[in-house]
Amino acid sequence: MNPFKKLINSSEKLFTGSGKLKWLEPLFDATKSFFFFPSPKNKHTPFVRDNLDLKRFMSFVILSLLPVLIFGIYNTGLQAGIAKGESYTFIQAFLLGSRYVVPIILVTYGVGFFWEILFASIRKHKISEGLLVTGLLFPLTLPATIPLWQVALGISFGVVIGKELFGGTGRNILNPALTGRAFLFFSYPISMSGDVWIAATSSVDGVSGATALSILAPEGEKITTALTHSGFTLSRLFLGFVPGSIGETSALCCIIGAAFLIITRIANFRIIIGGVAGLMATAIIFYLIPGGSDSWMNAGPLYHLCAGGFLFGISFMATDPVSAPGTNPGRWIFGFLIGFLTVTIRVANPAFVEGTMLAILFMNVFSPLLDHIVMKYNASKRIPNV
Repeated sequence: MNPFKKLINSSEKLFTGSGKLKWLEPLFDATKSFFFFPSPKNKHTPFVRDNLDLKRFMSFVILSLLPVLIFGIYNTGLQAGIAKGESYTFIQAFLLGSRYVVPIILVTYGVGFFWEILFASIRKHKISEGLLVTGLLFPLTLPATIPLWQVALGISFGVVIGKELFGGTGRNILNPALTGRAFLFFSYPISMSGDVWIAATSSVDGVSGATALSILAPEGEKITTALTHSGFTLSRLFLGFVPGSIGETSALCCIIGAAFLIITRIANFRIIIGGVAGLMATAIIFYLIPGGSDSWMNAGPLYHLCAGGFLFGISFMATDPVSAPGTNPGRWIFGFLIGFLTVTIRVANPAFVEGTMLAILFMNVFSPLLDHIVMKYNASKRIPNV
């Protein structure tokens, strides 16, 4: 037997039953679950066999986020080199980016698990693996040089207010990672929106860099022309070699992650496809309306799709099975309205350059209503008893 597993098994009696350290049982269970797949087996019927438990579910989501994470770390270092006027190799850029991104992830997991352990100990239940995903999603929504105390504050708000006050994992109506980001956005807007902070030098914390959604065209010039002149070509937006939050810049990496989730059936494809359809349809409608050529109203569907955090949000956050609808028609509507609201917010309120976050949180609130309407409609179509 693995020596570490033998140590864990021999120590279990201290943390369970009437053991001296029973109050630390949630922490012990989380440690055991982290290193070893759940091993308890039913001894009596009925037996349920399934290849997917909660831990494997979360592991698949984390695997889908790896392309976004790796590219985000590299792009952080790359943008730092561009800000300094230097050219870095992939390894140099990745190592520099790691200096900024890894501490954000470590603070997120450290503070997040503190709250998880605290609430699990008070409520006498096991620690959920849900934070494994939230703890990676939340940092990817942030700029690379955000102060670490703001990271701790944001994840605390997301876990405590966005999840634990509703009863914990499986009972929250809002996505915890987005809830934490929304708190930081409205509390500290300078460091969260418009001009993002780009890691630049060891002596200076960062330099200000405009994101694609913050670009406004001069009067008489098309928004697409202004974006191209600012370096935000459609190809660069698709690949991700632009300033932005850590995980939102590369549309390609988000598509790869979304494809993995759809193929493994972790994410429901209806939400993702519905969201893309809603965004493109709304963008086309605005594009056809006369006027507004110097604003995002005239940007067109492809720019709306690749710029900002839409693909990241619709792929990894809108598909959260807890805060999304559970009926298939509800999922189509849910995704479509997220796309519709994203473009509408971008066009109608230029001061709020990224509409995806509010669109998803707004639809999280209405997802139970969507399920209720779908079920009422289905019930109305039943043949009445005679």
